[in-house]
Amino acid sequence: MTNTVSPTKKFLRNCAKRWQLFLFLVPAVVYILIFAYYPMFGVQIAFRNYQPRAGIWNSPWVGLKHFTKFFNSYQFGRVLSNTLIISFYSLFMNFPLSIIMALCINTVRNAKFKKMVQTITYMPHFISVVVLVGMITQMFNPVMGMYGTVYRLFGGEGYPQDILTNAGAFRHMYVWSGIWQNLGWNTIIYISALSSVDPELHEAAEIDGASRLKRIIYIDFPVLIPTAAIMLIMNAGSIMNVGFEKTYLMQNSTNLIASEVISTYVYKTGMSRGTTQFSYASAIGLFNSAVNCCMLVIFNTLSNKLSRGSMGLF
Repeated sequence: MTNTVSPTKKFLRNCAKRWQLFLFLVPAVVYILIFAYYPMFGVQIAFRNYQPRAGIWNSPWVGLKHFTKFFNSYQFGRVLSNTLIISFYSLFMNFPLSIIMALCINTVRNAKFKKMVQTITYMPHFISVVVLVGMITQMFNPVMGMYGTVYRLFGGEGYPQDILTNAGAFRHMYVWSGIWQNLGWNTIIYISALSSVDPELHEAAEIDGASRLKRIIYIDFPVLIPTAAIMLIMNAGSIMNVGFEKTYLMQNSTNLIASEVISTYVYKTGMSRGTTQFSYASAIGLFNSAVNCCMLVIFNTLSNKLSRGSMGLF
């Protein structure tokens, strides 16, 4: 008979044998426990009628009351659809454009020009959200901005329509300003993956008569597929997390029908209107996190099936 060692004993033996390495993990584990897991006890606020004086544990339990209230609210359909539309719009634009940009930068032969392009495309990423929204506001000002100046330059009379108050233009402005800001930064990981391609493969393909486009399709692109799959799964886990700061700063009373998303609605419900609907806001936030978790599992499962388990995160 063969003696099988239990996983627990095997783990303890590894800890005893390599205790110095496991010691390095202690600060990270303590940090995660304190700032990630311990606050999860506060999730129960969503199931209670939270009262600050009574505290979390002594507030009355109401079950799914706040979730039902949100699902039956007239705001539910609007904020959920706005969040999903902006998220998927941003994902489907950013994801392929980042790969295409990385492939284009990788094909540049002049090293100095390549570094210059990378530096220029990286710089907008370091602009703060407040400054970015300020730039958008100034550029698209119909009176004194570049938008209004160009309109009058080409023969327009008076002032053009204010795009910032147009609900239909909000999503496009939000997504494409984000692409301009983060496109170069998002290419870093793909360029790193492309650096692992053996140059001899390109040389052999070039000798065989393969054009640059065919070398990109048959050599470079397959190398990016595993990295792209992992990035897609990670992005799917935050599909409901539309940037609060940028959305809130770009909002106004006229474009609210298209700009009100879950993150801004949670803030306005729980904090900004002087109300004490902390439990209701927590319930909405918990619903948002649950949807993100489900999306992460779904995308990971699809990736495992399509790649036969070679690209999934778990």
